[in-house]
Amino acid sequence: MADLIVETSAGKVRGTTIHDVATFKGIPYGGPTGGRNRFRPPTKPEPWTGVRDALKYGPACPQPPEGMKRLRAIIGEAGREEESEDCLFLNVWTPAIADGRKRPVLFWCHGGGFSMGSGSAAFYRGTNLARRGDVVVVTVNHRLGPFGYLHLADLFGDDYAESGNVGMLDLVAALEWVRDNIEAFGGDPQNVTIFGESGGGAKVSVLMAMPSAAGLFRRAIVQSGPALRMATREKASERAERLLQALGISRTNREQLHEVPTQRLIEVNDAVNPNALGPWGPVVDGQILPQHPFDPQAPAISAQVPLIIGTNKDEATLFLLGDAQLGALDEEGLRQRVQLLVRDKEAAERLLTAYARAYPDRTPAERYAALVSDAMMRINSIRLAERKAAQGAAPVYMYLFTWETPILDGRLKSCHALEIPFVFDNLEPARRFLGATEGLQPELQELAARMSGAWLAFARNGVPAAPDLPDWPPYTPERRATMIFDLHCRVEDDPGGELRRAWEGLPVRGMSE
Repeated sequence: MADLIVETSAGKVRGTTIHDVATFKGIPYGGPTGGRNRFRPPTKPEPWTGVRDALKYGPACPQPPEGMKRLRAIIGEAGREEESEDCLFLNVWTPAIADGRKRPVLFWCHGGGFSMGSGSAAFYRGTNLARRGDVVVVTVNHRLGPFGYLHLADLFGDDYAESGNVGMLDLVAALEWVRDNIEAFGGDPQNVTIFGESGGGAKVSVLMAMPSAAGLFRRAIVQSGPALRMATREKASERAERLLQALGISRTNREQLHEVPTQRLIEVNDAVNPNALGPWGPVVDGQILPQHPFDPQAPAISAQVPLIIGTNKDEATLFLLGDAQLGALDEEGLRQRVQLLVRDKEAAERLLTAYARAYPDRTPAERYAALVSDAMMRINSIRLAERKAAQGAAPVYMYLFTWETPILDGRLKSCHALEIPFVFDNLEPARRFLGATEGLQPELQELAARMSGAWLAFARNGVPAAPDLPDWPPYTPERRATMIFDLHCRVEDDPGGELRRAWEGLPVRGMSE
């Protein structure tokens, strides 16, 4: 283990070598975001003298206390991280510094919707990915929830013009930091791939539609997080007004908004918005985000950016664990739930028929989980891919992850977030999630090698090819080629096509809409 010193635009940082990979944690990419800077666009990091240690992760943005508690318990992660409103920090893993090499850069946007999570989770450690692919990996913290997405422009005026999107502007600032500094860490600022899962995938979708992000990345990967639409100004203003009323803040005393203690903001937000995942997210404000990311069409500003997009087979099982009534669901209960979901009786019957035909041996609860999985992620991922392919400017590749974890008596199946340790080649920290209590199976390591290998190849040259992985054709409406990631990887054309057709013409709400 040896000290490493790199000079950044704000000052020198000291990292260390762990398992032959240079590791830098908690590097500031922006200035303080509390007090007068609250709800304002990010500033440059404050310069420092001497050498700053970059040996531990920076704090995460304050977030709901229950937040990701259930997921952490399932995967065996430790307790909550340090939190602070000043959270603009990033982490870098690189095989070498100052060696004249320019390696592909993979820039990770963490999950947790737009309200939770951080770039410091064990699943996201970049050590193995950097070593396997000779690449530089960057993970990032940024403002979340009301700190990042409280749209005040229509309530308090031009002083807050960007407030509804500062969380996304933080990511742009981090990408600008990469552009200006990553060469000193052995990376190529002209070859950056942005990738993310769940809310992180949605952030990637939004970055593809942001003019300020144009040119800061060359490729993109959306894992279980398609974002076709974001909140309108009207909807975002309603959300902001509810929180402001609960805080007792109006136009006449709006300056007090900068003095509200962080913990008070979190507590009031929890009371007003009991769903930890919502309702915050980017706003189609006509400026920072000029249009819905992928509705009615893909954004022209990222037309030349190749894309990988996909989902897990059973996305919803993780979210349905807390549904106490699900186990007793009968056919009539299923019908009622589906009608509530799509708000159209005729469409509900069409979906019920299609899922009964596709899964004749499954219980109503299992069919409901399959239907919600498609409604949550798969259908919008297909629609996003269709719109990207329609541009004809850059390829889009579709995948479906189908390996099932045996934990919780197999109830999770191929659930949300299960693919992450395979993408990062990080199976060891995910042993509990994978059910590998007696040691990691060689076939799981092989799947991780194929999946991470495809991501690495895509980051290097835009084609997701890997040893022992079949040829992966681009997705087109004619063929709909889809890579199935499982112990036996294969390409299928239009998997679940009957179900896809049953959803045609039905609106599926997007994240944060």
